[in-house]
Amino acid sequence: MRTAPLSARADGRVDAVRPVRLPIMAPRLQAVFDPDGEIELSLWGAGALGRAQVSPLAGPYVAAPNLMVGREGAVYAAQSDPVLLLRGARFRSFAPARKCASWDRTEHPRTRVAKDGARRRYELPWGVAIFEQRGDDLLIALGAERDEAERGLGLSVEAIVTEAEHYAARCDMLPEADPVMRSMVMQGAHAALSAVRRDERGRFDGLAAGLAYSTPARTYYRDGYWTLQLLLTAAPAVVHAQIDLLAAGVQPDGEAPSGVIVSGPEQAHAWETLRTTVFGFDWIHKHRADWWSDHFDSPLFFVLTLGDYVRATGDVEPVDRNWPFVRAIYERYVGLSVGGLPVKPRHDRDWADNVYRGGWVAYDVGLWVGALDAIAELGAAQDPELAARARATADEARAAVANGLRRGEGAYPDYMDPDEAIVEDHLTLDSLTLLRHDAVPKAEALAVLERVRARLETRHNNGQGHGDWGMMCAWPPYSRRGDLRSKTAFPLRYHNGSDWPWLDGVYAGERLRRGLNGWRYPLTRWWEMCLANGWLGAVEYFAPPWGRGSLLQGWSGLPAAVALQYRDVVLKGDPD
Repeated sequence: MRTAPLSARADGRVDAVRPVRLPIMAPRLQAVFDPDGEIELSLWGAGALGRAQVSPLAGPYVAAPNLMVGREGAVYAAQSDPVLLLRGARFRSFAPARKCASWDRTEHPRTRVAKDGARRRYELPWGVAIFEQRGDDLLIALGAERDEAERGLGLSVEAIVTEAEHYAARCDMLPEADPVMRSMVMQGAHAALSAVRRDERGRFDGLAAGLAYSTPARTYYRDGYWTLQLLLTAAPAVVHAQIDLLAAGVQPDGEAPSGVIVSGPEQAHAWETLRTTVFGFDWIHKHRADWWSDHFDSPLFFVLTLGDYVRATGDVEPVDRNWPFVRAIYERYVGLSVGGLPVKPRHDRDWADNVYRGGWVAYDVGLWVGALDAIAELGAAQDPELAARARATADEARAAVANGLRRGEGAYPDYMDPDEAIVEDHLTLDSLTLLRHDAVPKAEALAVLERVRARLETRHNNGQGHGDWGMMCAWPPYSRRGDLRSKTAFPLRYHNGSDWPWLDGVYAGERLRRGLNGWRYPLTRWWEMCLANGWLGAVEYFAPPWGRGSLLQGWSGLPAAVALQYRDVVLKGDPD
């Protein structure tokens, strides 16, 4: 019998019997380390710096967040500066990147290379990489400028190891749990904590979505919202800073883009050149700092973030400062409403960005009800008039969900026209926003959860044909194929049925909140599949016919946040 690539250890770390790729994200440094001897190197805000070849790291291996220990060597990432330590490794070569990102059309001068004793320095227009051999150890330091990279080389080998070990210990937030649950929480906490990015001066520079979502460097409203659920208790000051950053993307009329761009100067110049010269780009990204303008869910997530932050901290300062935006968002969605619910235009601009959903979209309706409750709560002291209007609008919306959106016991379509001329009525996990924000009565919520259990848990759904591999985000596949594009056009792929850990966390959270058994499966099955496939870190999404998305995805830390929120119940175990 073939041994699984990864196995969870009692200490929360992971054993690997053969080489697996280690994704690395620290406040500045981004890398993917292959034990066969290749390292992809990037710097937040700057972009790709290149690929290094080093001597291989022999196994077996023990991996933890941002570190891997082999038989005679190891890899450690520092936290204070963008520097990587490879113990027992020798430098072989470095191929500098020719451009900062795949879309970069800017003409750049050639990379300058300098050798000084045991150091090799590569100066690109947008960043610097320095390799320094210290006996049997190799240090790799990155920086936007030479000074930043040199500062990283000021760290001793011992200091880098200590920083890496302390970070891994910080991620170990549920040490009392069994190996699978403990390691899932450890990797989920890593996904959320490593999403916190910094600029070259150490200032907060947004929550990254993941390794594959950093060129241009940007921070999302929706991805960030699910990522910060763990940070509300672990790092509330970061959430405050994220609110400030996202506020810069909200327009006076309440519109907001998918994300806000936070690139450094060279990458920002390359992006602005692309945005203003390629046909259609200036329409898709209307403002200089916009990543994909006018997303239907983003303004609602901004309000929800304010509400969650105040509930967690009691600090109302961001609300006071951003109240004009809150009012504008409220007025915007009231103006878009028909029959008591906001009508989304037929476009692909919410989380399901491969689907042209239009009309009443259950996912967006749930967010709207949650935002209304937050406005009523936040405005009670400073804006009683708007708070009262929001409360009345919330009542109207809940009635409209019951009388207009509902299509049978526990049945709420993915999306439909108010006149029901168009209906996509398959079951989706993202419609659980209706439950998360109590947009449906308790009995209806329980009926929805039973439908999810029977149809979206693959262990109970033989019709999907691939055995027990986790949660499907949608089933059956979309019937309106004309509403699909790109990856989602294929059954079980991307929005059309893949397992997305953040949605698993939403589902598990609803089972836990309502005292139901069966929460462990959505919390951990996705992670068991990562172990079985040799995927280190919280994966973005996956499905058996199609493989996985990005490694180390910030919002895939939501299952860990849910496990920590319901710590006492989780530690007692799930009878299901």
